[in-house]
Amino acid sequence: MPRFIEGQDRHQVTLLPESLDDFIADDNAVRVVDAFVEELNLQALGFEGTQPAETGRPSYHPAVLLKIYIYGYLNRVQSTRRLERECQRNLELMWLTGRLAPDFKTIADFRRDNGTGIRNVCRRFVELCGQMKLLSQSVVAIDGSKFKAVNGHDRNFTPAKIQKRREQIEENIHRYLVALDTADRTLGPIEFQAKAERLNEKIGAMREQMRRLEHFEQRLKEQPDAQLSLTDPDARAMSTNGRRSGIVGYNVQAAVDAKHHLIVAHEVTNDGGDRAQLAPMAKAAREAIGKRKLVAIADRGYYSAPQIKECHDAGIDAILPKPMTSNAKAEGRFDKSDFIYIARDDEYQCPAGERAIYRMTSEERELKIRRYWSSNCPGCAMKDKCTPSDYRRISRWEHEAVLTAAEKRLDQHPDSMRVRRRTVEHVFGTLKHWMGWTHFLTRTFANVRTEMSLQVLAYNLKRVISILGIAKTMKAMQLAGS
Repeated sequence: MPRFIEGQDRHQVTLLPESLDDFIADDNAVRVVDAFVEELNLQALGFEGTQPAETGRPSYHPAVLLKIYIYGYLNRVQSTRRLERECQRNLELMWLTGRLAPDFKTIADFRRDNGTGIRNVCRRFVELCGQMKLLSQSVVAIDGSKFKAVNGHDRNFTPAKIQKRREQIEENIHRYLVALDTADRTLGPIEFQAKAERLNEKIGAMREQMRRLEHFEQRLKEQPDAQLSLTDPDARAMSTNGRRSGIVGYNVQAAVDAKHHLIVAHEVTNDGGDRAQLAPMAKAAREAIGKRKLVAIADRGYYSAPQIKECHDAGIDAILPKPMTSNAKAEGRFDKSDFIYIARDDEYQCPAGERAIYRMTSEERELKIRRYWSSNCPGCAMKDKCTPSDYRRISRWEHEAVLTAAEKRLDQHPDSMRVRRRTVEHVFGTLKHWMGWTHFLTRTFANVRTEMSLQVLAYNLKRVISILGIAKTMKAMQLAGS
């Protein structure tokens, strides 16, 4: 076989390097994992088993198992059984663990029992990023994305699903009974008996499904949000951007630094909407960055008057567009933006030049709303362009000035939405790609949050290595840990 690069005979005796360290290059990312874990105070972070037991079989040190997980998620190996195999054949993991090879149950139990510690490690790495001056820009983009849970659609129930399934079962039972009656009239005794057995078996299965539905319906009454998931009890059915599509899973929230696109804060929720997430995520991001002032950019799905007010009270400037909730513009009429508020008089000036004065205060969804209208509305020449009602009533929240300030910030920074898209949206694409576009491997809130923290830690670690390089990252970690 001439002119080809030829390999060595696999039976040839080979003189291997004297130590495992000779196999690992100086610019290998596994050295960063080792340096990072060695600088951690695992006991202070909440890990169990940092002090060995005086009796019984010796256990693995938490640092060894933490290194295995960080290496696994950094290299898109999240399964505990695959991690067990990698420990036995992967030279990088052999170097990292000192040739220890825990079984998959030990690896899985560590993740289950040390969720608090692992989440604290994720937060600690964000703190290190701040010490390395990688979070100097006090601007974050906030967004959420739906991640699939282990639970499938067939094992998630709502009152509407149960009613629809009950109607399908009743229709099937009726069809089988009609077929049974037809067979009784048209078939002979032997043929009828064989077909009757098959049909009765199907009818029995349908009635068993009906009994199971009744059981699920009783359990559903105990759920505060009228949803029941059998495989993962914390997973919930959520709509997605696709037409008539949805998943059973979790809504993962993230706040991403606008400078280096590092995830500074994240949270896993089972709320399908984002309206209640703006203030909690913005506050968590500000605490992680360690800045007194913060600018939080989000999309219109986060628009909520109480949330924007909460951000304002915390010293956080929220920038997000206001959703269009009125059809006035589409129907060729004036909308609220065409009315000018005159603060000194607490009145609105309408497009016709009339004044809409304060009339009353009402409460809607625990918000105090002030109402304004003009007495000249019935005889106004521009009424057809304003309202189909007798009077054009204008509503104003008692803290409307906070919302007006948020709209002005958006007008002053017209590129904010582009900044948001290029900052946070690719992060979720990367995380889902690393997960293989599949579901979480764990179940329930506590375990899913731990799994997400490992994904975020791996993402941030890879970002820092990409920004600083191996040598600078290791040096910065050693300085930050000293």
